[in-house]
Amino acid sequence: MYNPTVARLTYRALLGRRRAAILFVLPALLIVISVAVRSFSSGADDQVAADLLGSFALATMVPLIGVIAGTGAIGPEIDDGSIVYLLAKPVSRSTIIFTKLIVAIAVTMAFSAIPTLIAGFILNGNGQQIAIAYTVAALVASIAYAAVFLLLGTITRHAVVFGLVYALVWEALFGNLVPGARTLSVQQWSLALAQRIGENGVISSDVGLPLAVTLLVGVTVVATWYAGQKLRTLKLAGEE
Repeated sequence: MYNPTVARLTYRALLGRRRAAILFVLPALLIVISVAVRSFSSGADDQVAADLLGSFALATMVPLIGVIAGTGAIGPEIDDGSIVYLLAKPVSRSTIIFTKLIVAIAVTMAFSAIPTLIAGFILNGNGQQIAIAYTVAALVASIAYAAVFLLLGTITRHAVVFGLVYALVWEALFGNLVPGARTLSVQQWSLALAQRIGENGVISSDVGLPLAVTLLVGVTVVATWYAGQKLRTLKLAGEE
């Protein structure tokens, strides 16, 4: 199911000079803000740390990095037509999707979960398990976001635009402010795990843990399956 050649090509596309520079911006900004908060207040309290990691890291940084990694894993190849060279190889299309998903997940995790962990330790030294809780939430959210945005990359040429709208409007705005929308937010699903890990009264989610896990798994599986189906509908020259 995993093809090293496809993975290498995908990593090269995602971590090219221009795209890698974009990927570094938000994590660097999170670290800078965390250092500034720690410096000005000689140590952030638990609520400040949770607010920053929740509102900036989990609600903004993770989905935006997911957009870049998920859509970038396949979207540009479909847009410029170079995907036909990959599809012409003796590699099943389900293997191509699965491999690209693994790469997108790995990149999203690396550029979101690691900075979240570092920022958490900077802010309050992992007091009340806040750094660990949000890191786990970022890791889990990375899987769902990568699958959703990889699917977007297979069904529309405007995947980045739709992905940014989803990340900035639905997750960052409605996912924080509108009670009904929170139930359908990857951010809130991952927060349910963070809440269980922290169990400190500082981290909270509007979704219960069993439902959150079910939705995270369901969305990831369905998005991956449907992306594979869409890729199978792409026809090469000469195919009937």
